[in-house]
Amino acid sequence: MNPVLIVIPILTVLMFDLGLELRPADFSLLRRSPRAVMVGLCGQIVLLPAVALGLIWVFDIDPVMAVGLMLIACSPGGSSSNVFSALAGGDVALSVSLTALSSVITLITLPLILSFSVGSWIELPLGSLIGQNIVLALLPVFAGMAVRAKLPAAASRIHVVLRRMAFPALMLLAAVFFVVHHRTISANFSTLGPAVLLLLCLSMCGGAALAAISGLVSVQRRTLVIEVGMQNSAQAIALASSPLVFADDSLAVPAIVYALLMNVVLLAYVGLCRYRLRAAVGSAR
Repeated sequence: MNPVLIVIPILTVLMFDLGLELRPADFSLLRRSPRAVMVGLCGQIVLLPAVALGLIWVFDIDPVMAVGLMLIACSPGGSSSNVFSALAGGDVALSVSLTALSSVITLITLPLILSFSVGSWIELPLGSLIGQNIVLALLPVFAGMAVRAKLPAAASRIHVVLRRMAFPALMLLAAVFFVVHHRTISANFSTLGPAVLLLLCLSMCGGAALAAISGLVSVQRRTLVIEVGMQNSAQAIALASSPLVFADDSLAVPAIVYALLMNVVLLAYVGLCRYRLRAAVGSAR
């Protein structure tokens, strides 16, 4: 089975689902709460790629895997981050706004950072890269927003169905890629696994530090930790596998490893947040 036949529909549906949650007012949070938004975007767009680039050097990662790791690090926030933020007692409105804004901003920053960091290792088809992101990521978001604006009741029902499908769909995608590329994954996991795990942990800790230094409240700090850690792995996989962009499934291997470890680490973080919230409520009684 060609993984592209799975990843492109999944990415399109996920981004459409994100649009079903958005209102034009969500983009105005930058004006209403600029500090939280700017800190979050700095963590996603600057900190995460910088940490990834440092780990590529420390672990001396193979160039193909290095390009794939930078690809996932430069991708926008994952569309499920708002669910994790809600479970962790975070600021869901901030989470939705950051995901939406990063999806737009990374149309520019993703090719720029890739060109700067790994441009000497691979030919970057900039036009195709930007064009595919617009068609598969940006347009479905706007379509979802249009449905919500015109048919809010229907949008709510569709969102409930798509939200339930999102995680199983991503796991199916990961399973297909693992079966197809198990030799490549096995050959690189001893280096790639620790590097990805460190990328997650260091970036999330860095996000927490940025939030604390900036004086953000606890609900915003929890959201920023999740936003910095959760990336749109489906978009990275689509760019790697698409015959119009990189046309190299091997570049998607770091995104698959990242997606699997990301869910484990973030679920553990959500569990820790919920435990602390329950303990705080108990001590207040």
